[in-house]
This record gives sequence, C-alpha cells and structure tokens, in this order.
Amino acid sequence: MAKVSTAQLGSEPIGKLLVKQSVPAAIGILVMSLNVLVDSIFVGNWIGSIAIAAINVVLPVSFFIGALGMAIGIGGSSIISRALGAGNRDKALKTFGNQITLTLLATVSMVALGLFYVDTLIPAFGGKGAIFAPAKIYYTIVLYGVPFLALCMMGNTVIRAEGKPKFAMIAMIIPSVGNLVMDYLFIYIFDWGMSGAAWATTVGYVLCFAYVLYFFLSKNSELKIDFSHFGLNKNILKEIGSLGFVTLSRQAVTSVVYLLMNNILFGLGGEAMVAVYAIIGRMLMFALFPVFGVTQGFLPIAGFNYGAKKYHRVRESINTAIKYAAFMATIVFIGLMVFPAEIAALFLSDKPGMSAMELATNTYVLEHTPSAMRWVFAATPIVALQLIGAAYFQAIGKAVPALLLTLTRQGFFFIPLILILPIYFKELGVWISFSIADVLATLVTGYFLRKEIKATLLNVTS
Repeated sequence: MAKVSTAQLGSEPIGKLLVKQSVPAAIGILVMSLNVLVDSIFVGNWIGSIAIAAINVVLPVSFFIGALGMAIGIGGSSIISRALGAGNRDKALKTFGNQITLTLLATVSMVALGLFYVDTLIPAFGGKGAIFAPAKIYYTIVLYGVPFLALCMMGNTVIRAEGKPKFAMIAMIIPSVGNLVMDYLFIYIFDWGMSGAAWATTVGYVLCFAYVLYFFLSKNSELKIDFSHFGLNKNILKEIGSLGFVTLSRQAVTSVVYLLMNNILFGLGGEAMVAVYAIIGRMLMFALFPVFGVTQGFLPIAGFNYGAKKYHRVRESINTAIKYAAFMATIVFIGLMVFPAEIAALFLSDKPGMSAMELATNTYVLEHTPSAMRWVFAATPIVALQLIGAAYFQAIGKAVPALLLTLTRQGFFFIPLILILPIYFKELGVWISFSIADVLATLVTGYFLRKEIKATLLNVTS
C-alpha cells in the first residue's frame, strides 16, 4: 500500500486529490453501510420483522455513545489537519493524546448510565409491545462494545487527517466483514437469535479497534505520542469540544428523531410501521455512501489548505466536492425511484412457523415501504450542497456556523415538520417531511456558504 504524505494535501491537483481521499472513504462507508443493510436482511429473514424494528429502537442510543468518539475525532482532526498544515507538529500530537483520553472517559461513563437506565430508555425510543424484549437483549450486549466503536470512530478520523485514506478505509471494512461472518455463525448456524445478532456486532467493534491500534503503533502513522500527550489540556479540550460539539449535536438530534419517529409511527400503525421506518433508516445510511465519501474526503483537504493559507485551493475543493457529490446523489436518486419494491423485498421472507402477527407485519411492510421510500428520497439530488457546505465550516474550525448548519435540516426543519404534518396527513405527513426538510436546509446552507466564500476566500490571491 503506497504511503501518503500529509504534504500532498497542499500540493496535488484538487480533483485527483479529492478522488484519492474520497474513494477509500466511500468504499469504507459503503462496506459499513452494506454491513448495516445486510445485517438487517439477515435479521429480517432469519429472525423476523419485529427483530428489525427492535434493532432500530436500540441504534440511536448505541450510536449516540459511539458518536462521542466521532465527535471527539472530527473536532480533534480539524485541529490536527490545520496544525500539520501550519507545521505545528507538537500541537497535533498533544491533540491526538487528548482525543484518546477524552473518548475513554466520555464513553465509559455513558455506557454505565445506559445500562443503568435500560428499562426506561428502550420504551422511550419506541421499544414497546412485542418490540421490547428483543430490543433489551440486543441493547444490553451491544452497549458493552460501544467504547471500542467510539475509539474506532475517533481513530478513523485521525487516520484521514494524516492523509492515509486507504488505512481508514480498511478500518471501516474490518468490523463490517467481521459482523457479517459472525451473523452467519451466531444467528444461522448457532441459532442464537437476537443475542447472536448483538454479539456479532460487538465482535466487529473489537476487531476494528484492534486494527486502529495496530495502525497507530506501526510505522504507517506519523503521530507518535507518549504518555505526556495523554494529559488533558484545557485549551485543546475547548477547541475539540467546540468543533466536536457539531458532530455530537447532529447525532443527538438524530437520536431525538429516532425517538419521535418510532413513537409517532407506533401510534399510527404499531410495530409494522416502525419496521417500515427501520428499512427506510437502513437505506438512509446506505444509499448516500458516495456522497458521504466525498464529504469525508473533502474535510482534510479543506482543513489542511485553509491552515496553510492556500485559499485558492480551498475554493477549488469546495466547488469540486459539490460537483462530485451532486453527480453521485443523482445516480442514487434514480436507483431508489426505480427499484423501491425490489429493495423492500430483500429485507423480509416468510418462514415456516411464523405467527399470524409476524405474517401480517411482513405484508404491511412490503406494501407500504416502496411509496414511503420514494417520498423520503425525493430531494436526494440536492443534498450534496447541504452536506459539503456544513462540512466546510467544520473543516476550517468555525464551530458556530458549522453547528447551526448541521442542525438546520433535522433540528430546525424536520422535527417541527414530523410533529405537525402527521396531524393532517397521517403516515404521508411523516414521509414528506424528509424531502421538505432537505429542500429548506439546502437553501439555507447555500446562502451561508456563498456569503462565507465571498467574505473570506474571494478577497485573497493565495
């Protein structure tokens, strides 16, 4: 595997560099997304549609704790990219050490709280009726592996900040492949049911952590820290917190969305409608993987060049990233509009011995998912501007606009919409809220991105 230098972030042609950074990121996200997708297909076919709904209830809690690692990782990696661009290696090393310490302290504390309040959290997130028992089994086991997930997510962003996208890609692939192999063994061969699905996920997290640890201990990493770097530094923590809070806030709002959606949909159609949303949620994670890949590839390029004061390259990276991401989003949109029924059918099958409730749930899900999917993804072609615009502010260390733009879609638009529209349009009101929120958020992001570029990037000649 070719070794990539951080200096290349400031010298290679932007188009070539963005492809080099984005393709491994996209492949890694694809594999992780396929893992979630195929995991759901396995669970749906081997356990049942109620099991898919149960996992969907647990995800926001475990993902929020895991997202602590991503928040600390992205916040710190923005500092690392700019520090390396400015030649300040000491700050980069101290930041990385603080990231590790902070991730461990935060996630272990959250896991302890999550286990203590298990019987309260699961019903609050929609784990009611027949969903509660399998959700509790899955939740309890997966939570033990979440600190490993957080360390992986934190480490992965740092690997990218070093300009090593291929290693970051491998780190994302390992837990996915491991989870799918364990799914086959624990669910299909050993017939462990929900426990098997949970242990498969946890083993995947541990395998990922082992690889990330190997990377930073090997000669491939330029960040060689010692014990002195683990001591928490107030100024670095403040900067990590202000930038990482953007990512954490986004995941917190996502968790609130899951809570509201599961409860609203359970009230409208019971377990079956929660299962519809579970499939839609998997597709939301999976379908936009190339757009997320471009966004991830864009972050270190914009951050490094901004730190190096190469503003003409920053402008070029914004324009190129939006073009690439928009093209990918349009291809995804066409596929989802043409094949929604075929996609829904992948998740479910009728097994011998299924109860009448399970059969009825399967029928409902297959009938209602295609139209819901079309409404949810109707505005997909324009989301590139929204994602790249918000990512730009995070890459250059402007935490407040990054936070506000990140929260615009779900916090400012989507949540009010799903609280209001279902009153008048029932189930349809839920699904159309997605696209309306996308359109409004894209308009707002485009306005502020254009204003920022005019103010800070067009008045310089570098």
